[in-house]
Amino acid sequence: MNFILVYITAKDKEQALSIGKTLVEERLCACVNILDSMTSIYQWEGEITTDNEAVLIAKTITEKFDALQNRVKELHTYTCPCIVSIPISDGSAQYLHWLKSSL
Repeated sequence: MNFILVYITAKDKEQALSIGKTLVEERLCACVNILDSMTSIYQWEGEITTDNEAVLIAKTITEKFDALQNRVKELHTYTCPCIVSIPISDGSAQYLHWLKSSL
């Protein structure tokens, strides 16, 4: 079993809370951390844009990534939301056991 963190940006804390709650309720991830009020600078449609966003960090397994990604796209207001996975190479055995059992 391969554990991953999924990094997702949202337009604001309310959207992040809504998406995060759904992902946990549907057992697509075991836990979501939300970081409010991050500043993002990016190019979109030929323009440099600066926005305040929220970040979700979801903890799950690679086998659930496709379903999680699809669900985020259904719930998200962005045309092209940031949804990327980061492998967890090591961690507390007790925590990883909890994560696995929560899925």
